[in-house]
Amino acid sequence: QVQLVESGGGLVQPGGSLRLSCTASGFTFSNYAMSWYRQAPGKERELVAGITRVGGRTNYADSVKGRFTISRDNAKNTVYLQMNSLKAEDTAVYYCHARSGSIDYWGQGTQVTVSS
Repeated sequence: QVQLVESGGGLVQPGGSLRLSCTASGFTFSNYAMSWYRQAPGKERELVAGITRVGGRTNYADSVKGRFTISRDNAKNTVYLQMNSLKAEDTAVYYCHARSGSIDYWGQGTQVTVSS
């Protein structure tokens, strides 16, 4: 059974930090490119950051460049999103996504709320 389980979300003040984790099971994690998406209320889901199968390349949305860092540990079947200097506009449900060719999987999402 394929599972992507996100954790690490929560409430944080503006300027604060959070680290999201997504642990995969049920498929060969190292064969999949991994990404984080987010969806704010009333908005479409958007790509936040992506990382290639062995972590050699990463890409980021312009809105998070310099503040967020995506990484992965293939030995632990886990992808991370370190989020620093958080802003109110980062408030959203964050989703983990795995893709290999035409096959993709989604996690259930974790809520991140940035508020004072």
